[in-house]
Amino acid sequence: MKLKKIHWISISLGLVLVLVSLFVGDRFSFFILGIGVLAITFPFVFGFIKESRESAEKEDTFLEFARNLVESVKTGTPVNKSIINVRDKAYGVLSPHVRKLANQISMGITLNQALQTFSKDVNNKTISRSLTLISQAEKSGGEIGEILEAVTEAVSMSDKLKKERKAAISTLVVQGYIIFFVFIVIILVLQFQILPLLTGIAPTVTGDIGIGGLGSGGGAPVSTEEISSSFLYLLLVQGLFTGLVIGKLAEDSMKSGVKHSFVMMILAFMISTGATVIFGG
Repeated sequence: MKLKKIHWISISLGLVLVLVSLFVGDRFSFFILGIGVLAITFPFVFGFIKESRESAEKEDTFLEFARNLVESVKTGTPVNKSIINVRDKAYGVLSPHVRKLANQISMGITLNQALQTFSKDVNNKTISRSLTLISQAEKSGGEIGEILEAVTEAVSMSDKLKKERKAAISTLVVQGYIIFFVFIVIILVLQFQILPLLTGIAPTVTGDIGIGGLGSGGGAPVSTEEISSSFLYLLLVQGLFTGLVIGKLAEDSMKSGVKHSFVMMILAFMISTGATVIFGG
């Protein structure tokens, strides 16, 4: 991923917030530090989400492109000429690549070479496999129309299965979010209700908790701020891996789970640090 202006602005803003967190009170420093880290990472996560959406859109528009080629080839038009004929149709994010493919063929570049360039530019596994089949069929002198139709049916079936999988797994995605919110509630109750009762301190008092005997002084003292930080780290780790699992289940891609992980980690951070500021954990 190339760094753009928005990335540099976000990184600069995030670093400023990180530096500011070093000079504010302990109660708000961690909150500001987290906001700074989020500011740095947000453009990159947004880039992953955008790439995932574009990849899905490329597969949908390639299916339309292949169908148009099938219709044209069935009328007796050579595949080279068919590509040139459909280059001005709207194919969304795929349109620039289709026009480039048609222009290369118009300039005399062989279909195989043009398709290889098209495959590299699109950078999509499903499309690349389909283009390889088309290229090999054209090279071996096979019936290109039948090959195109078979490729179209294969891509269509793959797209249909992905959508059915996503619809069938949607309830599990919702359940994953619900379970994560329940986990947050349990951690907050443990942090602000159960732990103070066990240690004999009030939720709003900052003190030291002995590791040995929970306040008995039988070990190295651990401050309540450190305990709060540990709970937050636990929530962040839980959000990270829960999101990745949801992405793998829903879309069969860990990369697709990045957006879920980012949302869960933001929610965990905001809820946990907000509760800490309010209740003074």
